[in-house]
Amino acid sequence: VQLQASGGGLVQAGGSLQLSCGASGRSFRGYNVAWFRQPPGKEREFVANIRWNGGTTVYTDSLKGRFTISRDLTKDTVYLQMASLKAEDTAVYYCAASSTIIYSSIGVPSSYAHWGQGTLVTVSS
Repeated sequence: VQLQASGGGLVQAGGSLQLSCGASGRSFRGYNVAWFRQPPGKEREFVANIRWNGGTTVYTDSLKGRFTISRDLTKDTVYLQMASLKAEDTAVYYCAASSTIIYSSIGVPSSYAHWGQGTLVTVSS
């Protein structure tokens, strides 16, 4: 499966933004799809994961309540809705997919075999 991330841009602190991750080559059916982000000068960090079959979601604790991951079965697309954005949310956001993953490894980048190209989100304060 090939992933295409989009929707990044410049937004003021307190604003909202929605990122999209589309699948091509095959469907997301059977995959876990996640969002990671990499702030400038920092390591890649887990944001959220959604199981395509059933829609179960997992979030990193610090972002619960502000970020929402969802999927559109008809469009084969996963979204990341981000609200109340802060300057520290500035990062390149990546979507990733894995067909085989265990719960304890959901937040580990190496657990995902397929990655999108990343989309830059800049939050101005």
